Amino acid sequence: MKSSNSNISDSDFRSSTDGNIYHIPALLEETIEGLKIKPDGMYVDVTFGGGGHSREILKQLSAKGRLIGFDQDEDAMQNALDDERFTFVRSNFRYLSNFLKYHNIEKVDGILADLGVSFHHFDNAERGFSFRFDGKLDMRMNTRSLLTAEKVVNDYSEEQLADVFYLYGEMHNSRRIASTLVRARSSQRIETIEQFLEVLKPFFPKEREKKEMAKVFQALRIEVNKEMQALQELLQQSVEVLKPNGRLVVLTYHSLEDRLVKNFIRSGNFEGKLEKDFFGNILAPFKAVNNKVIVASDEEVERNPRARSAKLRVAEKLSS
Repeated sequence: MKSSNSNISDSDFRSSTDGNIYHIPALLEETIEGLKIKPDGMYVDVTFGGGGHSREILKQLSAKGRLIGFDQDEDAMQNALDDERFTFVRSNFRYLSNFLKYHNIEKVDGILADLGVSFHHFDNAERGFSFRFDGKLDMRMNTRSLLTAEKVVNDYSEEQLADVFYLYGEMHNSRRIASTLVRARSSQRIETIEQFLEVLKPFFPKEREKKEMAKVFQALRIEVNKEMQALQELLQQSVEVLKPNGRLVVLTYHSLEDRLVKNFIRSGNFEGKLEKDFFGNILAPFKAVNNKVIVASDEEVERNPRARSAKLRVAEKLSS
């Protein structure tokens, strides 16, 4: 697969409202190649965002082809494509099957999921995704959701907080962090990023502060948006909605996501436990197209540093 996407310009991914770059997809050409697009096919981009992937898919579809774009974020609606072959669905991709039925779609030829957070979210101070700005502890992808980072930090038990930081941030000092947060919030509710950082700064040496803070914010974001649960539901539904030989293409950005995707493609379950039939054949709904995970080239990482952690896995639905 090609490693360069130099033909893609930043202007392809600008928001129609504020002129800022909404998102630059990592491994764009490799991702589109992985879908093995049929011109008359039916495809789903379950993480529409700025529409970068969807634009490339539409370029390869005929007048009979169709593309459904999912995104739970209201801001993404402003990037919806003016193309009669395209339908935008404002919803979490965990409801993929329900919305396909609603649109009278039984099966699809390909599903694309880019699980990275858009530039738009990291660079928007009001959304609370980044520790670079002060603002409310929010982190909701879907602003209609009731659960915010502020509620997690203030209302979760000490044990729940420790689990969140350990499981989703892979932080070995998760219990100490949780205990300190519980003590701090007992005197004053922690409502802003600045307050949150003040509590946590003593845990991290200056030279590792940014890296460790990124883990903490990642853990909160995953919990607020129930990202792991949604990914599991998407993978399970993909078995039902993909046609035989249909493609599942998933871009992950941290080890927890990648492990779930890898295990599911390999075995059909999230533990990676292989089950075999009477004849010794592995019982799994997919076969891996790329046995070795695809990562960004040095050239792409130089152009787009956020592509450094991207891992691409491609699978094909077995016909029987």
